[in-house]
Order: sequence, then C-alpha cells, then structure tokens
Amino acid sequence: MREFALELIRKSAHGAAAKLKFCRLAYGAAGSAGAEIDTGEAEAVARDLLATDKVSVAWSGPRQLMPKNKVKLLLNLCQLAANAIPRGGVLNVEIVGEGDGATLTVAARGTHAKLQAGFADLVAGKSDGASVDGQSIQPYYANLIARECGFSVEVVTEPDSLTFLVRAVAAAPRASAA
Repeated sequence: MREFALELIRKSAHGAAAKLKFCRLAYGAAGSAGAEIDTGEAEAVARDLLATDKVSVAWSGPRQLMPKNKVKLLLNLCQLAANAIPRGGVLNVEIVGEGDGATLTVAARGTHAKLQAGFADLVAGKSDGASVDGQSIQPYYANLIARECGFSVEVVTEPDSLTFLVRAVAAAPRASAA
C-alpha cells in the first residue's frame, strides 16, 4: 500500500510540474519583449503535459528559436486540440520553415473530435468576444496572440478530426498620399 501511495504522489507531482512549465510558456511573459523560445523546449513541455492523457503527440519540424508569441500560440492551440479529443487520439504538430516565416499546423484526430460550441469562431476571430467567459477565454486568447503575431487561424473540422491552420495575414495595401 505504501508503494502505491508513493507512486501516486510521484505521478501527481510530475503532473503538477508539467502543468506549471506549460503555463509559464503558454501564458507567461517567458522573457522580455522580443524574446525567442526553443521549439524543442515547447515540444518537451507539450509532451509532458499530455503524458498522462490518452493523447499521443507527433511533432515534426526543425528545432529552432521562434518568437515567444508564436510559441505561445502553438502551445495554446495544442491544448485546445488536446481538449477536443477527450477520448484520446493523436495530436499532430507541424512547423514548416524557420523564424518569422514558419507556418504552424496543429491537428487533433480522435473519436468524436470537436471543439466546444463557439470556440472555432473565437479562435478564428469571427466573434466580438462579448460572450467570453472562463471556459472560452483560451480560444479568445489564442486569437489575440495570433493577431499580435500577424497571423490568422483557420479551423477545419472533419469527422473525428479538427485542424488549426495558422497563416500570415496579408498586409493591407497602403494608400498613397496625394
């Protein structure tokens, strides 16, 4: 019985440490303005957070330093995607390119994968945010980060899967002074 109790304590401590590391990167300041974060660290934090869940993580892309807000966006989308597959499944994270030009894709595949009602609109910036509450703050926050980085997030849903496609927003043409 004692060994069982100690193992339970070890697992709980590991889970709490994983959540703390994730929150520091995904929500915290993570350094000063203009800071960069190693995507290898982001991958390790995401894997640790989901290690106790029924979600396996497939991560592809070059290990690199990325602007902190881009990493924060990536981690927030990972958590949203993992929450969308409560019965378990696979979380695919893909980083294509390097630096400011890198594009991100986060896909969740699992039985009955879906976001909560209204979350897709909040992530994609199609909602004014007037109805944001404690449950819907994360998708709203993800959109705020995406906009700050100059990105848009498209949510593609299919049976048993959903995908977050992060793309750079085309700059609006400037009017010339006459």
